[in-house]
Amino acid sequence: MLLLTIILIIFAYLLGSISSAILICRLLNLPDPRTEGSNNPGATNVLRISNKRTAATVLAFDVLKGTIPVWGAYFFGIEPIYLGAIALAVCLGHMYPIFFQFKGGKAVATAFGVLLPIGLDLAGLLVFTWYFVAKTTRYSSLAAIITVSLAPFYTWLLKPLYTYPVIMLSVLIILRHRANLVRLLKGTEPKISKKY
Repeated sequence: MLLLTIILIIFAYLLGSISSAILICRLLNLPDPRTEGSNNPGATNVLRISNKRTAATVLAFDVLKGTIPVWGAYFFGIEPIYLGAIALAVCLGHMYPIFFQFKGGKAVATAFGVLLPIGLDLAGLLVFTWYFVAKTTRYSSLAAIITVSLAPFYTWLLKPLYTYPVIMLSVLIILRHRANLVRLLKGTEPKISKKY
């Protein structure tokens, strides 16, 4: 089981390293999301430089690549704490992709993908929280930070068995948003496009 877990962690990292934002922008002859807008290769920045359909495609791929390794590992009977390690690996792949000079995104959509197998009730709470904060403030980063901060509490209410792995994931995502927190405090954080 240990060998299988290690293989799944490596697979998760490599899958996470496939940046749909960069690849789709290249395919559509759009600017590189790492050098335009917020310089973040994620769905929100792709929305800034293109349109809703392109951003939705990036979002779907990023969620799916988070779900695939965790759901697969769940069906292999991997224990919750190791599911957390696999979840961290796919998010780290998105943040520091080996295929793109280790310059990746914030992994918010991918983190949502790894949490999706826990249950649709949790997914619904996360989507509602993100949407409410984003719609109210128009700050995608603030919505992400608040949502992942509440994720362990939601998990504890619904599936307490997975609380510690979710805490690990939440800490990783919040740490990745350090620069956003500074910009939010300074009032220089870019808002979501009006196309949203």
